[in-house]
Amino acid sequence: MLYLYPTPNATLLSTPTTFSPSSSPPRSTSFRFRMLHDSLPPLPENRIVLGVGGAGVDFLAAVASYPNPDDKIRTTSLMVQGGGNAGNALTCAARLGLSPRLISKVANDTQGRGILEELQADGVDTSSVVVSEEGDSPFTYIIVDNETKTRTCIHTPGYPPMIPSDLSQTSLSSALDGARMLYLDGRIHETALLVAQEAARKNVPILVEGERIREGLDDLLKLADYAICSAKFPQAWTEAASIPSALVSILVRLPKIKFVIVTLGEDGCLMLERSVDGFIETLFLAEAPQSEEMDVDILLELLKRRKDDNIAIPTCVSSPVTKLRANGVGTVCGRLFVGTAEKVPPSELQDTTGAGDSFIGAVLYAICSNMPPEKMLPFAAQVAATCCRAVGARTGLPHCTDARLASFLS
Repeated sequence: MLYLYPTPNATLLSTPTTFSPSSSPPRSTSFRFRMLHDSLPPLPENRIVLGVGGAGVDFLAAVASYPNPDDKIRTTSLMVQGGGNAGNALTCAARLGLSPRLISKVANDTQGRGILEELQADGVDTSSVVVSEEGDSPFTYIIVDNETKTRTCIHTPGYPPMIPSDLSQTSLSSALDGARMLYLDGRIHETALLVAQEAARKNVPILVEGERIREGLDDLLKLADYAICSAKFPQAWTEAASIPSALVSILVRLPKIKFVIVTLGEDGCLMLERSVDGFIETLFLAEAPQSEEMDVDILLELLKRRKDDNIAIPTCVSSPVTKLRANGVGTVCGRLFVGTAEKVPPSELQDTTGAGDSFIGAVLYAICSNMPPEKMLPFAAQVAATCCRAVGARTGLPHCTDARLASFLS
């Protein structure tokens, strides 16, 4: 079925700041996305999501093309704004209508105060963020290549790092009180594990991000109900021969996982959803062999044939529930989904920084709203595509009133 649906000491302001070499003098410009409707769409009944992970400062230097070694070049623009996977994803969730809370750590410096002010301005509850009286807040230099539309990130962690003793039991209980979801970006893993264990005891569903292999990530994944991975993570973590086989391996190795998504940039995403009751449907694919088991790589190729590449908006095709086999891995009963990305015109594509974070923020909203996967994947792809139309991870994040989201949120 086809569904249409400059330096670390620079000041971070609650409104992102941009500098252009052609402007004189530099001036502050607000990039908050314009609200296009007066009426708000209906919101999920329980909108509280808790995130644990990174929040920092991004120094985004746009250049005509990526420099060669020993080059001296000039920026075409410079922007300073909040960043970090958890900070970005929760900002996205807040703009969509959720009520996010963040557990993280910053220093009591100019950067740290700016990080908190910007998050608070977007509606993220920072009362559980630990503020160190000494040290430095985390920051990232990001080189945005205007020619290839790619970005290169150079991250400097904050100091001192967050440890479990930074989070009191009172703060932990307060942060989880009434939470619909817990999101872990894989950083500050010891603290994240403490929060995840308490969330599991309270039956709060957990979404874990697999951006890359990190220390302590395995322990977090064992507690996860949902996982969202970058393109390289599934095969790196499972050593499977293909991405579809890796997704099967993840569900086999992590029996608590309900679904796993791998984001593939302009190629969209894949999602493998576990079947709750194990019921197997007949495959309504003329090319499919009539057997109880289906090789997951073959199934992916069959689904790809059903995509309409002429459609610019995000779409989704899916298989019925079947027993999926990955050679050398095992079998799992479930459905495979192929989600497409929006075909953003080159003239509109500005920067892919934060695209994955915005996708996760949209999935958090979708889970809280009980969206079916056929609607969730195009919705998340649409949010990510909107983010890519501006420089920076947060500049182009849409609000729930954005006209491009109306068909999903009505």
